[in-house]
Amino acid sequence: MTVEPILSGGTRGQTRRAVLAGGLAAAAALPLAGCGEAPRPITLRWWSPQAAPEQVRAYRAQIRAFEKKHPNIGVEFEPTSDEGYPAQFAAAFAAGQVPNIVTHLPSFAAQGYYAKGLLAPMDAVADAVGIARFLPGINDVYRAPDGSLAAIGIGGTAVDMLWVRSDLMAEAGIETIPRTWDALRDACRRMQRGAVYGAPLPYGNNSMTSLVFVSFIHRAGGQVFTPSLELALDSEPTYHALDFYRSMRELCPPGASSFGWADSLNAFVSGGTATGIYGGRVLANVARQNPRIAETLRCAAYPTMDATIPAWTFNDFPSLFIPKRASHPAETRAFAAFLYDPEGYVRQLLAAPGHVLPVLRGVAESDAYRSNPLTVSFASEIETMTAAAARGHNLGWESPAHRPNLKAGEIIASNAIAELVQRVVAGEPAKAAVGRAASAIERIMRG
Repeated sequence: MTVEPILSGGTRGQTRRAVLAGGLAAAAALPLAGCGEAPRPITLRWWSPQAAPEQVRAYRAQIRAFEKKHPNIGVEFEPTSDEGYPAQFAAAFAAGQVPNIVTHLPSFAAQGYYAKGLLAPMDAVADAVGIARFLPGINDVYRAPDGSLAAIGIGGTAVDMLWVRSDLMAEAGIETIPRTWDALRDACRRMQRGAVYGAPLPYGNNSMTSLVFVSFIHRAGGQVFTPSLELALDSEPTYHALDFYRSMRELCPPGASSFGWADSLNAFVSGGTATGIYGGRVLANVARQNPRIAETLRCAAYPTMDATIPAWTFNDFPSLFIPKRASHPAETRAFAAFLYDPEGYVRQLLAAPGHVLPVLRGVAESDAYRSNPLTVSFASEIETMTAAAARGHNLGWESPAHRPNLKAGEIIASNAIAELVQRVVAGEPAKAAVGRAASAIERIMRG
């Protein structure tokens, strides 16, 4: 299968690899931040688990721009982690040493913290940004039972897309991206050869395994909870999902037993697997770490059990929220709103192009966004992810008919679902393993 050259602007006739090499080299030359600055009377703290070097550069550019407008205010950025944030936040809330703003945590984390009285309503910040500037319905997932916004959207993410390489598909005689589980399993078997495995599915006792497996339950036509939040785990779709997931283990690397987010991503980016399951960070990582495969990348919604079941994509709905006990509330709200200033917001998105997707009107169509080397080279893939994210859901909001699940964050943090997967893969009867997981989840829901 051949790849057409880029046909946009000054990149006409160049390959993805050539365009990315020039654009990313320029981005890498940007300074991280100034140092040796005099202390400011007010200091705000910003936490986020999205803290790749390019993203931190973008955040610090936003910080510098805000500090220039507000000379009495300084802002410090502090990274968290996807796996470690529950414990880190529990300690911060308990000690009263909370940050001023938090970005990029899942919507269900914000809803859970708000339900415990730990967050301030974000309606005033949404008004300051301009409600009309947000894409329609983008903040609905953050609406708390009391009618307030527990958070607002900072981006969208299609977290568990299927990534494939057209060169490996062609070598294996595969003409189309798999649409069903049977087709995916067959494709992985045919592409698995030598040191290249079929897929990097996670089997570790961690949040990725839990969150990804929730998606597989839906891809079998099921749900974890009913719309009224009655537990529905003990169902035929769950057992179908477990059967398929167990059958894929032999097509994943030996280390997949402990795979989490970084491991799964790196396995595909490095060329160690023929398919990937991740969001748009694949693009920037391939461009930097393995550009020779850039021209072969394709993505699609992850396959479902059969073609009659609609695709289901995990969107964690990256959020922005303010802890209720944060110091300097007026200054904090001003900084939170400033993060949506067009120039800084676009730069923040383009620090991980296609991974965190725009939530403001007009950004995706703007010249500033569309002229980036990655958004030019991978326009089709980003469009696919944007469409998937727009239809996305997560355990905190499984469908438009579902009530918000305020315990979703605790369920994921408990690893009950990841342990369910591990037990079944290890040979425990599925019925018994589902019973254990259901009991653990029920205890959380009652707590």
